[in-house]
Amino acid sequence: MSKIKKIKNYWELGYQIADIVEHTLTLPEPKLILPTGSTPLSLYKELVNRQLDWSSVTTYNLDEYVDNTIQDQSYRYFMVENLFKHINMDEDNIYFPGDTAVWPQMDYGIGVDLCLLGIGGNGHIAFNEPGSSFQSETRIVDLTEETIKDNSRFFPTIDDVPTQAVTMGLKPILSSKKIIIMANGKHKKDILEQAMYGDITEDIPASILQTHTNMEAFYCD
Repeated sequence: MSKIKKIKNYWELGYQIADIVEHTLTLPEPKLILPTGSTPLSLYKELVNRQLDWSSVTTYNLDEYVDNTIQDQSYRYFMVENLFKHINMDEDNIYFPGDTAVWPQMDYGIGVDLCLLGIGGNGHIAFNEPGSSFQSETRIVDLTEETIKDNSRFFPTIDDVPTQAVTMGLKPILSSKKIIIMANGKHKKDILEQAMYGDITEDIPASILQTHTNMEAFYCD
């Protein structure tokens, strides 16, 4: 059964996961799946500070909004500002699931060495909302009212929040060789525990991670 590793604070959370990322970067031509949101910010800051070699790395982001008119709230913008512009990544090796050149033909997750995930308040991972099939592929999804409300804090008004996104599916996520899920804040504790210790159900998409043979969960208050 999955175990949740309790970390003493948010910055230590970033530090410990950065150790795992740094080890992954020593592999030949490593491939990573990366998340956005507030939870991985301490991780990205730590990775930038370590000045690691990213020249042979390929990254795939989990999701991106559809028809977003606020460009500085796009997930591509987030990744550039918080990670990509500070490291020696080859821009040709950075992929988002909405890129027309690679989606939907590309099998996201296949051969990926490390997948990093956050968890939503309703148990979603990426934009695989409750009810998503465990066999789901990369696709366009409608965002739930709860997710739109949660994300509205990043936009001028709730009406500016996109109602759709392109998301990596649960099936390619699970094909990753190693998965890390991280949660920050007491408001995420209950849902993380349900996902890691409760029934495996499509009502809590993150619960499928219990079936992965190389998965770790990290939590801090």
